Amino acid sequence: MKLALVPTPVGNLEDITLRAIRYLQECDFILCEDTRYSSKLLQHLGISKPLMSYHQNNEHQTLGKVIQKIQSYNLTCLITDSGTPAISDPGFLLVRECIKEDIEVECLPGATAFVPALVMSGLPAEKFVFEGFLPHKKGRETRIKKIAQEDKTVILYESPHRLQKTIDQLLAFCGEERECAVVREISKLHQEVYRGTLLSTQAWVKETSPKGEFVILVSPVKD
Repeated sequence: MKLALVPTPVGNLEDITLRAIRYLQECDFILCEDTRYSSKLLQHLGISKPLMSYHQNNEHQTLGKVIQKIQSYNLTCLITDSGTPAISDPGFLLVRECIKEDIEVECLPGATAFVPALVMSGLPAEKFVFEGFLPHKKGRETRIKKIAQEDKTVILYESPHRLQKTIDQLLAFCGEERECAVVREISKLHQEVYRGTLLSTQAWVKETSPKGEFVILVSPVKD
């Protein structure tokens, strides 16, 4: 028995490995965030497998049932709507429980949003801190204050309706001249990279109201 975490494309459907396709073809069933969304990807790949919903709203309640199901099969795959499972997506709780239950766990290398964003940003990439999504309320300001003092490039994920608020707060705590990059719609048709200071980034967001899913990168604090 084995759980395989299989990365799926964050945009362009060609961004999936041959090995990932083989695992999805050979597995007994697939755990996924949204069965409707995943069905479209599997249909594109010509794969038909039983699907079971596993997402952040039910992962605690269904964990025991999922473990029992994994134990009754040879190979189970976990996918999310896009990217690598457990990276700002469900997966950590399941991996931890599988390890406790002596179930083999494997994660295939593949698509994720923050690595290409970091490389394209032009900011220092040898050391970085991945913050994922900031808290919506409690602890948000504390996290941003820590980012302001970070001596490594900081990577954030953000949704379109919170982008302006996040840039405004980063500007307030990090300063106008701190370098920043915003990457949107990675690997999709309308992929775009904006590079500048936090001040110019604030102006760009206000002027263009960009849409899509975003990766924000903030340069290390200067000595």
